[in-house]
Amino acid sequence: MDVRSLDGRAGDVDHGSIGSGYPSYRRPDHRIAQAIADALGGARTVLNVGAGSGSYESAAAAVTAVEPSQSMRSQRAANLPGAVNAVAERLPFGDGRFDGAMTLFSVHQWSDLEAGLREMRRVTQGPVVVLTCDPESVRDFWLYEYAPEVLDTEARRYPSIEKMAACLGGVTSVQAVPIPWDCTDGFNEAYYGRPEMLLDPAARQACSAWSFIDDGVRERFTTRLRGDLDSGAWDERFGHLRSQAFHEGSLVILRATPQDKEEHHHGRT
Repeated sequence: MDVRSLDGRAGDVDHGSIGSGYPSYRRPDHRIAQAIADALGGARTVLNVGAGSGSYESAAAAVTAVEPSQSMRSQRAANLPGAVNAVAERLPFGDGRFDGAMTLFSVHQWSDLEAGLREMRRVTQGPVVVLTCDPESVRDFWLYEYAPEVLDTEARRYPSIEKMAACLGGVTSVQAVPIPWDCTDGFNEAYYGRPEMLLDPAARQACSAWSFIDDGVRERFTTRLRGDLDSGAWDERFGHLRSQAFHEGSLVILRATPQDKEEHHHGRT
């Protein structure tokens, strides 16, 4: 039986348990949306794999969403089309059906990365866009000093950029995505200059890595961070981040285009 079934599970994450905070804390950020739209390069029909509640589907004119978790499908906004109940590894579409495809904060939850990426490439004529975090960089964030278990989990779960590029083949590029200080999409690094937000259990719950650690780790994290914020120790070391407009962390876009359809792409570098 596939691990992604109607009980709300998607890969290694039980969205039935942790997904309730997504609409409030994981709202699409318009600057990240623009980076995704740029990477899609004007593709009209776009497949969104692991679509969740539908974040960033405004990046293309016509989006077909695939989402295996019933919990996440039920949270899609009323103005969005319903998502197809399917998994990345077995996409129910013909070869070359879409102009482009995207998967956003999802590849680390798949049960078979290579199969999923091969399927995305099979059904897509043009660019395949992967928004993910580079596991080589996730520990380069102040959170590692307070909850190393969380970022160790992220580094272990996120697949390497090189492996994904090899799976997709063709012409590939990797672009760092600057994270804005007031980012509305609440993944861990989105709070680089707003550490108080990570004291909110609901904000942490919207980041799947926190679901892999125990209560003791959460309690130690909360006690230490709150103490350093109260004493000023956090600001002594990291206070400059509070006024830093953008942070270049581990967030990247991997873009892959078939060799025979290489095109001039006007995106940020």
